[in-house]
Amino acid sequence: IFLYGTDNNPHYSSSPHHWDQRMILLAFLVTFVACNPPPLPLDDIAIEKTFTPDRCDRMVKSGDFVRYHYIGMFPDGKKFDSSYDRSTTYNVFVGQKQLIAGMDKALVGMCVNERWMIKIPPQLAYGKDGYGDNIPPDSILHFDVLMLDIWNTEDKVQIKTYHKPESCGRTVQVSDYIRYHYNGTLLDGTLFDSSHTRMRTYDTYVGIGWLIAGMDQGLLGMCVGEKRIITLPPSLGYGENGDGSDIPAQASLVFDVVLLDLHNPKDEITVEVQSLPDHCPRKSVVGDFMRYHYNGSLLDGTFFDSSYSRNRTYDTYIGKGYVIAGMDQGLLGVCVGEHRRIVIPPHLAYGEEGTGTKIPGSAVLVFDVHIIDFHNPSDTVEITSVKPENCSNNTKRGDFVKYHYNATLMDGTYIGSTHTFGKTYDVVLGAGQVVIGMEQGLIGMCVGEKRKLVIPPHLAYGERGVPGSAVLVFDVELVDLEEGLPEGYMFVWNSDVTPNLFSEMDKNKDAQVDAAEFSDYILQQVKEGKGRLAPGFDSQRIIENMYDNQDRNKDGRITEDEFKLKADEAAAHDEL
Repeated sequence: IFLYGTDNNPHYSSSPHHWDQRMILLAFLVTFVACNPPPLPLDDIAIEKTFTPDRCDRMVKSGDFVRYHYIGMFPDGKKFDSSYDRSTTYNVFVGQKQLIAGMDKALVGMCVNERWMIKIPPQLAYGKDGYGDNIPPDSILHFDVLMLDIWNTEDKVQIKTYHKPESCGRTVQVSDYIRYHYNGTLLDGTLFDSSHTRMRTYDTYVGIGWLIAGMDQGLLGMCVGEKRIITLPPSLGYGENGDGSDIPAQASLVFDVVLLDLHNPKDEITVEVQSLPDHCPRKSVVGDFMRYHYNGSLLDGTFFDSSYSRNRTYDTYIGKGYVIAGMDQGLLGVCVGEHRRIVIPPHLAYGEEGTGTKIPGSAVLVFDVHIIDFHNPSDTVEITSVKPENCSNNTKRGDFVKYHYNATLMDGTYIGSTHTFGKTYDVVLGAGQVVIGMEQGLIGMCVGEKRKLVIPPHLAYGERGVPGSAVLVFDVELVDLEEGLPEGYMFVWNSDVTPNLFSEMDKNKDAQVDAAEFSDYILQQVKEGKGRLAPGFDSQRIIENMYDNQDRNKDGRITEDEFKLKADEAAAHDEL
């Protein structure tokens, strides 16, 4: 505003006093105009985007159904309405004249979580009539709008897989039973439920109406370990009523799902042979006793148990109910040394209850098994022999034998070897100096013969063995053989017995033989080759036993009446 004063204008003076008055009036007028600007006319809606999310998967288009919050204000900031005050969103179809014309037009193009300030002129709002007592005629309206949900009646289930395992041998089909974790949110990201917070999977049948329709569809085709986002329109979720608590009416739902387990009630075990030994003379059958190692996991790879961690095999009878039904089946027909994977559905494992600790209810179990050995209580020693060309003198009970051996378990684990100490193992056959299976395996050998002996534990070291219930494998080579005495004899004559035996022993001619005279005489006969002591035993102890047998009255002396040859004794005695 400019004010002019001249000498020809009677209302103004050019004097300094009049000039100051004009300047004060100018300042007042400028201040008045700045504080009270006239409202600007709106020909159309005006939009100010106050927040735009980083991602916008979908924008509102005409015909969509939307849920949004708003605050309605006049240009001076005075509020006339708010959805927040009612604690409920505004839910409406866009472009179908369910809104004032300006809002119908303004909402098109908004994204979920986007916030706009929308200004609407009267002609696109309530016009000259206004709206009741709240909105005067010719009112410009401002709406602060936050978009929360968008869907269309044509929408179907939307699936976005963001992780898929490399191997997927099987996918979810109708009537399968599955276990999965999920986070459930509204379209704006508001969490309404999560299995993770309960620390328990959601377990259910698929495709038979146990779930809301959208989840029944969205879970089909998933692999164990797969992660996917399943987005449902309200018609396939909780519809017009919501769930009555955390899910509002007409809400789109988003489920972030990871599938952990999958089976069908008709499933049987599945067996995958991972490696076989080159030689498999026998496969396991019902009633065998087996030693095996295993790693146990759930179908998603979660570890729950391992025999390796205990550094001890799992030992059990198979096919007789000592283990879960699926393992009873899965361990049949295996070879020693075989590796196999056994997948067991819950109805053949721990069922709906699980174990209450590491194995949840209705869990499919995966066992990676290594068969160490097995045997049957009816098994005998298995002998494989390689004989030399000349093999005429064969071992029998009582013989003193010398042999080398290498000992292992069935899986090749080293136990021991005579070669380590550089000397043979020396025993008398039939004297109980080795396990029964070894005695049986050494009978009938000739010097130079080599045998492989497979000895079941009940003919070896039994349940407490090295380790317990272990089948043992001995590679044996017979090095030397000394023929033993007839059973029941500890000394035999190589020639006819002198009729003056007692008097020859009685060196001091006192009509009795003491222990020293007896021992000296026997050792002399052995030295001269006239007699032979049982090989493999302590000579002195044999002679002491012989003397004790002849000393009938146990007075420490043998008289001629007490002295008799074995041929003169009853069969029950074991004497000279």
